[in-house]
Amino acid sequence: MSLFKSASTVSLLTLLSRITGFVRETLIASAFGANAVTDAFRVAFLIPNLFRRLFAEGAFSQAFVPVLAATRAEQGDAATQALIDKVATLLAWAVLLTSVLGVLAAPGLVWLMASGLQQSPQGLDTAVLLTRYMFPYIAFMSMVALSAGILNTWKRFAVPAATPVLLNVCMILAAWLGAPWLASRGLEPIYALAGGVMLGGVLQLAVQIPALKSLGLLPRIAMSPAGIRAAWQDGGTRRILAMMGPALLGVGVAQLSLLINTQIASHLTPGSVSWINFADRLMEFPIAMLGVALGVVLMPQLSAAKASGDSERYSAMLDWGLRLVLVLAWPCAVALLVFAKPMVAVLYHYGAFTALDVTQTTAALTGYGVGVLGLVAIKVLAPGFYANEDTRTPVRIAVAVLVFTQVLNFFLVPHLAHAALTLSIGLGALVNALSLLVGLRLQGKYKPLPGWPVLLAQVLAASAVFGGLLWCAGGYWDWTGLQAQAWARVGLMTAVTSGGVVVYFAILKGLGVDLRALWRR
Repeated sequence: MSLFKSASTVSLLTLLSRITGFVRETLIASAFGANAVTDAFRVAFLIPNLFRRLFAEGAFSQAFVPVLAATRAEQGDAATQALIDKVATLLAWAVLLTSVLGVLAAPGLVWLMASGLQQSPQGLDTAVLLTRYMFPYIAFMSMVALSAGILNTWKRFAVPAATPVLLNVCMILAAWLGAPWLASRGLEPIYALAGGVMLGGVLQLAVQIPALKSLGLLPRIAMSPAGIRAAWQDGGTRRILAMMGPALLGVGVAQLSLLINTQIASHLTPGSVSWINFADRLMEFPIAMLGVALGVVLMPQLSAAKASGDSERYSAMLDWGLRLVLVLAWPCAVALLVFAKPMVAVLYHYGAFTALDVTQTTAALTGYGVGVLGLVAIKVLAPGFYANEDTRTPVRIAVAVLVFTQVLNFFLVPHLAHAALTLSIGLGALVNALSLLVGLRLQGKYKPLPGWPVLLAQVLAASAVFGGLLWCAGGYWDWTGLQAQAWARVGLMTAVTSGGVVVYFAILKGLGVDLRALWRR
């Protein structure tokens, strides 16, 4: 399967995930709005997700996938299966212990994350209870991360890419049916979302099992102390743990930045955490569609190229990924900068989500838009280091970027409030991506192929026309005023964005960009 076809598979399934995610967020916005209670849910849901990103999908995946790919290439399938069994054993017991500790430590975790929720009598207590309900989600998602690493290494990208849809469907049902049911019984409706999260975690893990069984790679988890001890002492697991140390620091820096920003937002106007989260959902769309898809496909391929000593193929894959980032992520950044308000209004402006919420979410989204190109590029550039089992360089860069973003927060938050937090993340992402690129060049790992200056000029020209069309459409219609004409507003935005995309690619083709060469890789 070609790299582009693999990336397209992941991207299309991610599109389905993001569409259902937008339906989920629209229902939550309409049912609950942006207030102290929704802030409490956002914080409570963020806590297990922070641990998941930190340990499971973050440091663990960055260490596990390169070692797994190298073991398969160098030692064969039998040794690879043994490694999978031992890693699964350690991971399963670690996340079980973490879940128990997380439930017990919920009050302290919530206070560390968002002590400003104390502004509302209900906020802090609600967040603590929701955290206790949802913290075990990390256990399910950690095992999902293990399964995804295995399947992606075997080039089975579909199941891991599709599983987030199950979480979205469960949360949609929770907001649509569960919340009214709780309200009719005099209970807080927001607790229905916690049930949706946990059911989604169970289902996401359940669908991995048949896929692993079909490959004969279903992990066997040791239950005895002797089996756990053997897993701990295995050379492969020790290698992964050694790589996880620096990777954990690197991912931890990013999550520390998120924690600090959430803490700051919790002390601002109630609703600030939710406004940032609603903007984050829109910002995550191009990152997931492009960056995550490319990262998922490139990581095992780069690791395999490194293991076989094929430096030319390794560099060419990075070059291909970066060209796709430029062609596809640049117009996404333009859209978030000049067309943010229409998108926020169409997706969220219903029910309890007010015109003020539209304005505040738009401000947050514009800040993210500044850094979309960097946020997507990081997903391509970072695997270039991880495939070389170099987790230290990204860590050093991440630490510097953390300091940079918090300095920006210090100066900007008093003037821009919650929007400063997203702007600092966006600017930090650009610095991070540029630093990673320079690092790969200095190490001689990446050598750009010819044609970059011409491609950049072509993309800039096409994006200028694309952005101009969106800017005119954004100012011509009163997007919040069209709230009563919901379907007309949806159709109008679809027509504007679809037309803009057609014009963008038509101009690229007219300027001589060989799009088929990118798709054929």
